[in-house]
Amino acid sequence: MEIAEAVRGGRSRAVDVVTGALGRIRRGDRALCAFAEVWEAEALAWAAEVDGRVAAGEPLPLAGVPIGVKGAYGLRAAGPLIAAGCVPVGATSVPGSGTPWQTWGLGAHGRTVNPWRADRTPGGSSAGSAAAVAAGLVPLATGSDGAGSVRIPAAWCGVVGLKVTNGRLPSPDRTGLTAPGVLVRCAADAHAWWRVMTGAAPDALSGPPEPPTAVFSPDLGFAGPDPEPLALARAAVARLVDTGVVRLLRPEAPLVLEDPAPAWLALRAPGSDPGTARRIRAVNERRLDGFFARADLLLTPTTPTAPHGHEGPGDRYSTALTWSFNLSGHPAISIPAGLGTDGCPAGLQLVAARGGEDLLLSVAKAAAPRRLESPWPN
Repeated sequence: MEIAEAVRGGRSRAVDVVTGALGRIRRGDRALCAFAEVWEAEALAWAAEVDGRVAAGEPLPLAGVPIGVKGAYGLRAAGPLIAAGCVPVGATSVPGSGTPWQTWGLGAHGRTVNPWRADRTPGGSSAGSAAAVAAGLVPLATGSDGAGSVRIPAAWCGVVGLKVTNGRLPSPDRTGLTAPGVLVRCAADAHAWWRVMTGAAPDALSGPPEPPTAVFSPDLGFAGPDPEPLALARAAVARLVDTGVVRLLRPEAPLVLEDPAPAWLALRAPGSDPGTARRIRAVNERRLDGFFARADLLLTPTTPTAPHGHEGPGDRYSTALTWSFNLSGHPAISIPAGLGTDGCPAGLQLVAARGGEDLLLSVAKAAAPRRLESPWPN
């Protein structure tokens, strides 16, 4: 990351970088409501420690990078990032206690808004993380994804959101549906996060020698997306093909999965019959195994709808295209696909075989070399 390079090279101090981030939060977050807590004194103390570590010659891959951590317990999972030189500046917003899961984020100053349109939701549940990154308050924020909770807000806020292979990194979720993730403004920064979290060498992100093969599915056989997010996703796929990032396959038969909703809900509901979940999982995993035996990537719209108002989506699940891959465990990333007529972003979802994070990140970097700049003032 550019910030870390500057701090390591002595061109910036971590204290100054973090002071700048805290100033942006102070100016902008009363309206955005992306943070539930801001840790000004602690963040400045941590930043001073980073400057001391850099001066002592410690090679910190993420030296001085200010980050938001998802929710009140996000700091517990940020140990590798802090060890790499990141400076947590606060806890980002998540749905309020006791509210329905369709609510989208409760910050210290009220409900979290979408940086592109304040009357629209940023998505959830990593609401504050996506909004803070999109608005430029911090360059990186952590998330967790149990049904699309990283990818959906990434799509609706116009940033990059990666969900890793389930079980690849620690997660407290006993159902196994939730995997850690990250929200950033460019795929190269997600790669830096991934290398730190896995302990891999901080090498450059290079693409495969040949364009990976990909298949576009508009609906996974059941989702029924609205025309505009589907059209934006199709246009994004066409750009990937035209620029040689992927090679699109025309399958003889489209991928058709079972709707994962009954299985996901059964796994989350205490006392439910697990038979439904086992049946749907078995069918979908067999079909996905067959799919990834012949193609490298599956491409879909990230969400079936545009961002809705704060009253909620009604009975329409924004998770329709994402939660299949929480059940199956496949890694997936959402990248910006463009802006709708309402002025809000839409996303393109890329899914790879289990363990395929490097492929996702290399394709995402080639697909979106320029970040989508939100109009949020900071």
